[in-house]
Amino acid sequence: MSDQIKHECGIALVRLLKPLEYYQEKYGTALYGINKLRLLMKKQRNRGQDGAGIATIKLYPQPGTKFVDRERSASSNYLKDLFENIYSNFKTLNSEQLEDAVWLKKNCPFMGELLLGHLRYGTHGDNTIATCHPFLRSNNWISRNLVLAGNFNMTNVGELFTELVSYGQYPIERSDTVTVLEKIGHFLDAEVERLHSWYKSEGFAQEQLNEIIFEELDVQRLLTRASKRFDGGYAIAGLIGHGDAFVMRDPNAIRPAFYYQDDEVVVVASERPAIQTAFDVHYSRIKELKRGHAIIIKRNGEISEKLFTEQGKRMACSFERIYFSRGTDRDIYLERKRLGENVAEQVLKAVDYDFRHTIFSFVPNTAESAFYGLVKGVQKKLDALKLEKIMSLKDDLKSKKLEKILSLTPRVEKIAVKDAKLRTFIADDASRGELVSHVYDVTYGIVENDKDSIVLLDDSIVRGTTLKQSILKIVARLRPKKIIVVSSAPQIRYPDCYGIDMSRMKEFVAFRALVALLEDHGKSYLLQETYERCKAQEHLPKEEIKNELIELYDTFTYKEVSKKIAEIVTPSGIKPKIEVIYQTLEGLHAACPNHTGDWYFSGIYPTPGGNRIVNRAFINYMEKCDVRAYF
Repeated sequence: MSDQIKHECGIALVRLLKPLEYYQEKYGTALYGINKLRLLMKKQRNRGQDGAGIATIKLYPQPGTKFVDRERSASSNYLKDLFENIYSNFKTLNSEQLEDAVWLKKNCPFMGELLLGHLRYGTHGDNTIATCHPFLRSNNWISRNLVLAGNFNMTNVGELFTELVSYGQYPIERSDTVTVLEKIGHFLDAEVERLHSWYKSEGFAQEQLNEIIFEELDVQRLLTRASKRFDGGYAIAGLIGHGDAFVMRDPNAIRPAFYYQDDEVVVVASERPAIQTAFDVHYSRIKELKRGHAIIIKRNGEISEKLFTEQGKRMACSFERIYFSRGTDRDIYLERKRLGENVAEQVLKAVDYDFRHTIFSFVPNTAESAFYGLVKGVQKKLDALKLEKIMSLKDDLKSKKLEKILSLTPRVEKIAVKDAKLRTFIADDASRGELVSHVYDVTYGIVENDKDSIVLLDDSIVRGTTLKQSILKIVARLRPKKIIVVSSAPQIRYPDCYGIDMSRMKEFVAFRALVALLEDHGKSYLLQETYERCKAQEHLPKEEIKNELIELYDTFTYKEVSKKIAEIVTPSGIKPKIEVIYQTLEGLHAACPNHTGDWYFSGIYPTPGGNRIVNRAFINYMEKCDVRAYF
């Protein structure tokens, strides 16, 4: 993605099913859990660049001893800083102490059997330690302690906050993280109190009551009650003080979660390859957590996957496949290749099948897998053309003619190269803008001036800012006849209220193109009419709200919007003609059949809160209110 946007957080949970001594004996270290958590987080670092944190819980602690440990970092080298701080607890120990797992658990922090890590991509607020997960809800009752971390956004935080207030609570923030923490914490308290009251009436002593609560705490029940009004996409991991743990996934499977278990560990992560690498297991042994289900790990090691809410239609986020997740997942890699292959026909039509004077390239590096697919699609078309020409020779099949046909191949080159990040302390906009335009560099000397067309594949185009200010300016210096920018993703038209940090309509180049088209055709009045319809629905229950922007986009064809986008991203004063081609929705679904969540492209949201958010985003635009559409 040439326009960098913040997107999805990452989670990693490790539950050691054996005593620490087991790992010391088998793997040579009692730090096995911490080491594996570190690797899981390192392999998911793409999911968070604003900070990271971990928390651990020691099972079966003695009263008066610390059983929860937490460390967080929001530094520029957050993972390095985080784990250096953790490992510093062991640097002064001698070899005898390091090899004594029982001693380590008793005397050192982070030697728990239950470990939770989080990588933060902040969508709002400050990037400080205070905003980094995991969050901790403390209590003197061990079973009421709650550690929470997640990859989630709720569309109805205000509603959830009001509900907490109705319980008599005074939450310190309105953020979705704190709200969800307190919501689950409230029902954890209720579940503990229910068990306590029930068994106390039967004459059990307090110490006996604790053990009963530990064994009989119904995590499924508390998650069902806590999530009743959740509207959003989420994969939320929780640790309960006495040793129970869970990871819950939203009923539409919007946010990803995968898990693996054997007789030594249970592991949950946001991405499957992280588990494959960290534990050296085949992808077939890793399961996807089902929508509306939670994997629940009891203190005694019992593991189950249980339904905690009514399942909705599966609408797993397609952007996870296009861009968010790392392409080292087998299925994601193949899907990205298919996305590229699916735009090949459009691209060849745009260059009039002129293979000799067309150079194929990509930008940025995240588009590389899709580019392989584009080249494959182009090669298929070229092979068919070669076969047709060879067949047409019939009796005139001479070696020189045949060699000429066979020598035709797609011209694949590395055109645009992202240079080292340029930092500037220059104050004036003109100087800063000049430096920004040189974020990318180009390969000189391979383009035939005013004859060759350049095809640049991007995995998605959101704002179009980097294209206009940097990429197209610098590529135009090569003096091609034409530059065709191809997006392997469809046009991003609507806010993503479940993850991406974009809910301001003016930031979408597709929306700016729509507004420009309405003005060009004398239809700007439709903006006011749409605004009035949005305002009329503002106070309706979210289940009754309709996305009013779909009708507005339907005023023009997909190609008309793409053409206007090309005009918008074209820098002034350049000679080559600019064309923009987008993946179609049909092409997206053909490439990613199991991830049909496409609300940012289609406007069809998986939860009722999505329609409320998109209308609010448009109202904010019309009222020139430059704030997020939710919270």
